[in-house]
Amino acid sequence: MLSRHADPIIAIATAPGRGAVGIVRVSGKGIGPFVDQLLGRAPRAREAHYLPFADRHGQAIDHGLALFFPAPHSYTGEDVLELQAHGGPVVLQLLVARCLELAGTALPRLRLAEPGEFTERAFLNNKIDLAQAEAIADLIDASTEAAARSAGRSLSGAFSKEIHALRDALIHLRMLVEATLDFPEEEIDFLKKADAAGQLERLQSSLARVVQRAQQGALLREGIKVVIAGQPNAGKSSLLNALAGAELAIVTPIAGTTRDKVQQTIQIEGVPLHVIDTAGLRESDDEVEKIGIARAWEEIRAADAVLFLHDLTRVRDPEYVDADARIAQELTGQLHEQVPVIDVWNKTDAALEDAATPAAPLQAGRIAQVRLSARTGDGLETLRRQLLELAGWQSASEGVYIARARHLAALRDVDMHLMESAAQIHSDTPALDLLAEELRLAQNALNSITGEFTSDDLLGVIFSSFCIGK
Repeated sequence: MLSRHADPIIAIATAPGRGAVGIVRVSGKGIGPFVDQLLGRAPRAREAHYLPFADRHGQAIDHGLALFFPAPHSYTGEDVLELQAHGGPVVLQLLVARCLELAGTALPRLRLAEPGEFTERAFLNNKIDLAQAEAIADLIDASTEAAARSAGRSLSGAFSKEIHALRDALIHLRMLVEATLDFPEEEIDFLKKADAAGQLERLQSSLARVVQRAQQGALLREGIKVVIAGQPNAGKSSLLNALAGAELAIVTPIAGTTRDKVQQTIQIEGVPLHVIDTAGLRESDDEVEKIGIARAWEEIRAADAVLFLHDLTRVRDPEYVDADARIAQELTGQLHEQVPVIDVWNKTDAALEDAATPAAPLQAGRIAQVRLSARTGDGLETLRRQLLELAGWQSASEGVYIARARHLAALRDVDMHLMESAAQIHSDTPALDLLAEELRLAQNALNSITGEFTSDDLLGVIFSSFCIGK
């Protein structure tokens, strides 16, 4: 452990600003004498004490509650003191200053905590694992109810439990392979006898289920970036307003009204969608509008999905159709082939009844088509469902836990190493040393999710499961 982790730390634990209650938290090893001197009494463990918080002259800074949590039964696993006072920033800063002043004699090396250091100590002291530590930040940052519930499940250990189950199954499989490698004189084919191939297949199936739920959790955390693109006056700003349910963007019949992006985060079934309205795409001599169009293309290139908006009232205008075709060609060159595009045909309320939607897709295989009216709302629900489908969201997602991009990357690594392991197991002449290495790498990838990097766990399993000295 680094020397800085041995220092006692202090910080204001509530959000900046004024509130009814504010909390100052102190954490460290053996801070009992400091607590007694600060409070003027020895508080009983895990009981709230109402008392004055006095300055160096004995004058009350404030009256509030003090709670003392002796190690290891605390958030950080160390001794923890919480001072709950009125939530004014000056009051809380005075309490922090008093603690630091008193620490000169009663608690040397007390210092201000760094960002996230209380949670870091909880992880280092095995109160939580790395995935749970990340879930704390995700719970605080949750932008939807579904995201908050999923982060809560991760914090309670649901995600970690799945990872540990995969790891335990993987360790057992590694144990069989290592035993076959280390004790060939026993002439026991551990792999066939223990159905190693079947174990690996079941492990891969379990991994697939975990990946599916993790992908849903990543969607809840990150959401997707959806860019509305198209010619001027196609109804892009109206569509943004309709999706958001508020007048966010200025809507006028004047072409080029939107000069810069307008962004709003909405949620559909708990999934955050970061919807961006952009400047109309066209040739322009106006310098300000040209900057807006350039920014629109920047947003399009960075999009997770694009809504290509068309005006049904102008589908018989050759000039308009040609301009749409040029935009379509540009989109083909600018977008990655995996980025989904939805052709949205707007203004069904104003279009002629025989105004047909052009049949040719913009890019075959990755274009959906929706007809709607941003003004009346007709067809909006169909568009919402399309967006969720393209995002990969599945409605029956109860039990989803929050996940991050690094978790998904680690799970993909596990999957890759298990596929290599399967190739070795099913080979006519399996290279057991390569199989063992692939399984080891798979376990390392799993361990990176929860922050467990110990290498002695496998050795313990081998000694407890086999009669090594026989």
